[in-house]
Order: sequence, then C-alpha cells, then structure tokens
Amino acid sequence: MNNAAIAPKGTSWEALDNWRKVFDVNLFGVLNVQHTFVPLMLHQENPSVIINTGSKQGITNPPGNPAYNATKAAVKSLTESLAHELRETPAVNLTAHLLIPGWTHTGMTGASAGKEKPAGAWSAQETVLYMLDKVRQGQFYILCPDNETRREVDQLRIMWAAGDIAEGRPALSRWHKDYKAIFEEYVRDGLAQLD
Repeated sequence: MNNAAIAPKGTSWEALDNWRKVFDVNLFGVLNVQHTFVPLMLHQENPSVIINTGSKQGITNPPGNPAYNATKAAVKSLTESLAHELRETPAVNLTAHLLIPGWTHTGMTGASAGKEKPAGAWSAQETVLYMLDKVRQGQFYILCPDNETRREVDQLRIMWAAGDIAEGRPALSRWHKDYKAIFEEYVRDGLAQLD
C-alpha cells in the first residue's frame, strides 16, 4: 500500500522548492516503493496486490493546489502503466490498483490535531474497508465516495473534466464564469437521469 502525500499550498509559478518537496513525497515516494517491492513480488506464487493512493484532485484538478494535483495525476498515470505491464507479463500473480479516496479524516486533514471527524468525511477505516471490497472484486479504479459526495457526482465531475479536452472548453471550465452554471445544470441533469 503506497500512501504518501503532503499538500503545501502554492501557485503554478512560485515556490519551486515546495514543488520539489511535493514531487519527492507524493510521486517519488510511490515510485521508490514500486522499484523496491515489485521486482520481489513478481515471482510470488500467491496472488498479491500493489495499491497506490491517488486523489480525485489528480483527475478533476480543482484550482488552489497545482503541485498536489500534478503529483496525484502522475500517480494515476504511473499506476495505470504498472497495471498494464503486470497484466501483460506472463505468469504474474500481482495486480495494481489505484485508490481514489473521497474526503477522509486523516492526519493530513486534521485527525492528528485531535479535531473531531467532520460529518461529511469518511474515517480511514471506512475508506480501507471499501477499498478492500473493491480489490476483492478486481477493480482497478477504486473511486471512494464519502458522506458529502456520492459516487455518481464524482463520476459526473470526472466526465466533465475529460469533456474540457474532448469538447474544446477552457481549462478547468467547471470553475470558469462562463461555464459554471452549465456545469451545475449538467450535474443536475445527470443525477436526475439516475433517480
């Protein structure tokens, strides 16, 4: 289980040292574990798994923390490549999975400071139990909901973000003044079709 993250705030053009720190922990931490353990795990007789922790922010890229978002996007790409490589390697009982947690009450989000778990967040235990259930089902993308955002809303946000590219909308159009209302209508309509 690769779970490494720090998230100092910053912009896309400032604090290069912070950027290096974030990449060293969030991406190279995961990569170092893979380089250490995957070669040893390739030859195991029993099924085994590598689970890398990504983030919804690495997929939908909300404004405000570009270094964190970039590293989690890289973890997604790295884990997708690892899953493909393992799947294509003969006689390997090792699979890779990408955990994409929702809002989880952890040390990074206030648990270490003794703050009470917010009602919208899942506990770490809830997240792990959900993850293990999805790994048993063989799912690669483990997109966790939380008590604030249902899975269907996450799916619509992800599809909208991909649509920015496919449909030629401005970058991060969900937060763009000319598209914000259109995005909200898209989510409302998408949820109405599910109900």
